[in-house]
Amino acid sequence: MILDAALLFVRSHGWSKEAIANGAEAVNYPSVSHGLFPRGGIELVHHFYKQCNLKLIEHLKQETAELDKVPNPSDFARRAIEYRLRLLEPYLKHWPQALGLMTLPPNAPHSLANLLTLVDDICYYAGDRAVDFNWYTRRVGLACIYKTTELYMLQDSSPGFERTWKFLERRMEEASMVHEFLVKSEGATHQLQNAVGSAFTTARNILGLNFDRR
Repeated sequence: MILDAALLFVRSHGWSKEAIANGAEAVNYPSVSHGLFPRGGIELVHHFYKQCNLKLIEHLKQETAELDKVPNPSDFARRAIEYRLRLLEPYLKHWPQALGLMTLPPNAPHSLANLLTLVDDICYYAGDRAVDFNWYTRRVGLACIYKTTELYMLQDSSPGFERTWKFLERRMEEASMVHEFLVKSEGATHQLQNAVGSAFTTARNILGLNFDRR
């Protein structure tokens, strides 16, 4: 409740203890209740990121509810990334601060876990469930596309972020070339598969999640 309320104060106080303190007061707790979140602003960032990921999952479930198979997985993934990034719009002015907090060494594992589960969910609902090499390369590639588009969006002043979505389209078109680069070396392929597989397992463990979406 406190963190949900604190999001209303991000625009005036950024991702900070002050925002959390104001959020606590808004739901009739004393402002010192921010002490419940000793890591400060990063806890608010992670809360927001988790809420956005949950909204994305609900959206993807609705998109695929009556489909036996997604007809165009690449376009589905592109639209999913756009949907997820649009959730940042109300907080875009202060999102660079959030990115800075997420990259600090103590916060990086949890932040990376959030990103990896985000792209894993997109791939899952796009129909990419066979655990072969494509499972790994698609997720790594999609994570790169998401982050580069996110950074582009921060600098985009076009109406409705039109240039951002065109940038995203171009990155999705280039994804096949990234895949070809990754599979050139059989040894590198095997090593990457092991490394990426471990990364996604670790990410879900950090967030207390599992891979059973039934």
